[in-house]
Amino acid sequence: MSSGVLRRRYLLALAPLLFAACATPQRNNGTQQNEAISRVEAYFRTVNLQGEPFMQKWPNGSTGGGLITYRPGYLDMRFTAPHEMELKASGRSAVFTDAQNGSETHIGLGHNALGLLLGNPVRLSDPVMVTDVQQLPGVLQISLTRADNPSQGLVTLRFRDAGGALTLHEVQILDERRQLTRIQLDPV
Repeated sequence: MSSGVLRRRYLLALAPLLFAACATPQRNNGTQQNEAISRVEAYFRTVNLQGEPFMQKWPNGSTGGGLITYRPGYLDMRFTAPHEMELKASGRSAVFTDAQNGSETHIGLGHNALGLLLGNPVRLSDPVMVTDVQQLPGVLQISLTRADNPSQGLVTLRFRDAGGALTLHEVQILDERRQLTRIQLDPV
């Protein structure tokens, strides 16, 4: 028998072991991801931010900030900088009011990335799809999109993870035009 045939038989005999070795870390990784997703869902069941400071950076690089109130199904962002503005959202709609020019804009959240965080309760499964989970010492990061239309945007949540307790620190919203808005909670 030629050495090429022997090598192929040897590789074929080892293939199941190689596949099993590759599959084991993926299962553990999947288990860790499922645990992380469950922890984030539990966080959103109990979160109740009341007038917490935030800083926002828009896609054009400008910044602003103010106070945020959030609980499942409800969001109120009161900007004090660059000037007075307010975003109120619940369920599937939001209203943005600009005190400087008196305008009011109504926004449907059914296809907006922000709508992913306004369920009550927040569920990280159908119609939401988790696209990435990263766990580093002291940090848990999870990215979400709409399962039925991922091109409508991506939300990345970054949590501080201390002693098993999660604290939301940053929200990044990548919209359908690939423009990134960052919201940092508890800015120091």
